Amino acid sequence: MITRSRMNRAQIIALLAPGLIVFGLFTVYPIIRLFMMSFCGIKLETMFVQPFCGLDNYVHVFSDPTFGTSFVNSIVYTAVTVPAQMALGLFIAILLNGIRRFSVTFRVINYLPVVTSWVIASLVFKYVFQTEGLLNYFLRTVIKVIPKNVKWLNERWGGMTVAMILGTWKGIGWNMVIFLAALQQVPKDLYEAADIDGCGAWKKFTHVTLPAIRGTILFAMVELTIGGFNVFTSIQMITGGKPADQTQTLLTWMYKNAFSLDHDIGYAAALSFVMAFTLGLLAVVQFRMMRSRDV
Repeated sequence: MITRSRMNRAQIIALLAPGLIVFGLFTVYPIIRLFMMSFCGIKLETMFVQPFCGLDNYVHVFSDPTFGTSFVNSIVYTAVTVPAQMALGLFIAILLNGIRRFSVTFRVINYLPVVTSWVIASLVFKYVFQTEGLLNYFLRTVIKVIPKNVKWLNERWGGMTVAMILGTWKGIGWNMVIFLAALQQVPKDLYEAADIDGCGAWKKFTHVTLPAIRGTILFAMVELTIGGFNVFTSIQMITGGKPADQTQTLLTWMYKNAFSLDHDIGYAAALSFVMAFTLGLLAVVQFRMMRSRDV
């Protein structure tokens, strides 16, 4: 005789099975397959020939000077854009949390960059910052503060700076929404108690607001770090890795190796796992940093 507990268990398995099958086929299996490919010498034109090459792809990754350049670019991009997005997003969220009239309008205005296409935004920034672009026209012709056009995108850190400005601008609205939701959950009793104790605005921010939204800060930090390391469209559209692959990031260099240079799928697979390991390590460090502050 089938008991109720067995029937409930069978129903749960039946409900979970479709989702687990889809997850296994389109998430777990591709990850396992990609990991296996990272140990093989695979070219795009010879996908069905996959000779085992051991750690050669990983050795190639760490001995590749362009990998070092792209890794540093990804680190710098993330280190600049993540704090900038979080600080500006939190600042705007605090301002919006204190107003009542037209708050929805201001939220929509600040969120518009998030829903703007990366391709369109990247092309606009490229037009503004290119040598014959709008910024040089304004600086040289309108206000006449430079004698000749500046080649903003022709140098490594010039191109990276433009991409970082775009990345920060695009992410402020997302952070604003996340932090605004967190701020609205902070108990007002805490602020009233702080007022009774004579705390000013800064002390209330550091001793009440920040501790109350620490979990949200950690969530935003981890998510933005992952997004920073996955920057692709802006770099590809604005600089294309130029000059001489000096503005490549991990994702753009991975793409170029897989589909543009030697079509080296094995190298790209190995690079993807180096990137994943780095992100995992950074996430562990971030969790431990936030945990140590809780003590």
